[in-house]
This record gives sequence, C-alpha cells and structure tokens, in this order.
Amino acid sequence: MSYRKTLKLLFGVAGGSAVLVFAAAAADSHGYLGEQRGDAASRWWRLTVLRAAQPAWSSASSHTPAPSGHAWDFNWDKRDPSALTNGKKKESATEDPGPEQDNSKPKATRNILLIRHSQYNLSGNSDKERILTPLGREQAELTGQRLAALGLKYDVLIHSSMARATETANIISKHLPGVELLSCDLLREGAPIEPVPPVTHWKPDAVYHEDGARIEAAFRRYIHRADAKQKEDSYEIIVCHANVIRYFVCRALQFPPEGWLRMGLNNGSITWLTIRPSGRVALRTLGDAGFMPPDKLTRT
Repeated sequence: MSYRKTLKLLFGVAGGSAVLVFAAAAADSHGYLGEQRGDAASRWWRLTVLRAAQPAWSSASSHTPAPSGHAWDFNWDKRDPSALTNGKKKESATEDPGPEQDNSKPKATRNILLIRHSQYNLSGNSDKERILTPLGREQAELTGQRLAALGLKYDVLIHSSMARATETANIISKHLPGVELLSCDLLREGAPIEPVPPVTHWKPDAVYHEDGARIEAAFRRYIHRADAKQKEDSYEIIVCHANVIRYFVCRALQFPPEGWLRMGLNNGSITWLTIRPSGRVALRTLGDAGFMPPDKLTRT
C-alpha cells in the first residue's frame, strides 16, 4: 500500500485518533522523544498518546445501558387472576391455584388495531365541518383495503364519534362486510397529559385534567387482557386520533405516559397492539402506512 493511501486510510477511518498516533510515530522515528526525554520518558510519552487516542466508547463497561429498575407490572389492567382468590388478595405466593382460579385465567389473545383517521379539513369551524378531504377519503380506502388484505377475522370496528373518525370508519367498513360498527364518545381527540419535554408549537383546546380523565377511561375500557370466558383470539379495530393512540401505546407498554408527544403518526396508519393472557403486551406495528403510495402520506 502506498504512503499516500496509508495516510488517507488512517485519517479517514480513525480521524483525530490516527493523527495523534501518526504524529507520535513520526516524532519517535526522528529521535525527538529519546533525545530530549530519555528512553523511559519516551516510553511513558508514547503510552500517554496511545491512551489519549483511544475513543471514549472503547470501554464497554462504562456505556452498557443500566436497567431502569422498574419491573413489568403483570396486573397493570387489574385483571390478573393470580393476584386475586375469591375476590381477595392471595395470602401467599406459594398457594396452589384451585380449579376455580384456573377457570378464571384468560386463555385468548386480544389484538387491537388502532387506526388514525384520514386527512381532514383543518379550516372547519366546528367538528361537523371538519370532514375528510378528497385525499383523506382515498387514504381511508387504502386503509380498508389493507385491513381486508390481512385476512383476519375482525370482531368489531369501534370509532370515535368525531366527524373525521366516523367518516374514516364508514369507508373502512365497506371493505369489511359483516363487522359490527360502533361509536364511542370516550375516543374523541384531546390532550391526555401534559407532554414532557414541554412544547410551544401546540396548545390543547381543553385543560389536561378534563381530556385526560376521559382518555384514561377509554384506555381502561378497551386496552386490557381477554376475559376468561373468551375462548378464541380476537381482532378489534379502533378508529380514533393520534393523541389517543399515542397515549394508549405508552400506557400499554408501561412507558412514561407523558412521552406520548414524542411519536408521530400518519393519517390512516395502523398501530397494532397484542395483549397476551398473561398480561404481556407487544407492539407489532406503530403507525404503519407502508401500504400507501408516498404521494398519499400526510400527518395533519
């Protein structure tokens, strides 16, 4: 390898560290270190340069992520049968579960597909005027086609009672014949909790404690493990809003709920939560909109 190529490799790959090492080697080769400092001082100086040239991230122990210390709460939905016996707290963790408790254990998995409404008219003065744009209706068609293409046996399609979510759900419903369509006021858009870090570009229409209580009530109604009577896995669709979905995801994964505004969701996107009988929760997709052409993607 030529001298020029060697320099290019050293400086290009190793950056400043290579400059230090190369400079030290050059000085040593000319006898500057040994002549002025003595052999012992020369060796000490070389070692110091080499240590300084090592990148900070070379020490794995100092950069290993530390556990947060927060264990997973298996009774997060207050439906863990192992935490209750005949309606009372279990006396001992070593007690053998009786047949009554075994029959109360969930056996099915719930799949909840959260759909953000399509693009809508932002200039509307009231909710009734904030209907879908022509592009928004196209997005809803694409989302409906995607849900149908998944080939799942959907149990219900629930939607927010706001105009943009209702219209989105009605268009999706055409692609899923036979699936029950229900409306719910709890799923209306709002400000679930004051975000951290704080933002200045967005101000909620209502105070946090008003919307937050309602959205938390929606979470408790719809996001939980299956009932013990449910025998088969279920697939439920909820068409609502970005703030509601992001809050649901944080709560379900036991992340700090005040971090909800750190995520972004495209219009018509699909967020898929899976809740196991044990209470484990998995996020299969977050804001999936890959089924839409790039020119159809919006985030209004």
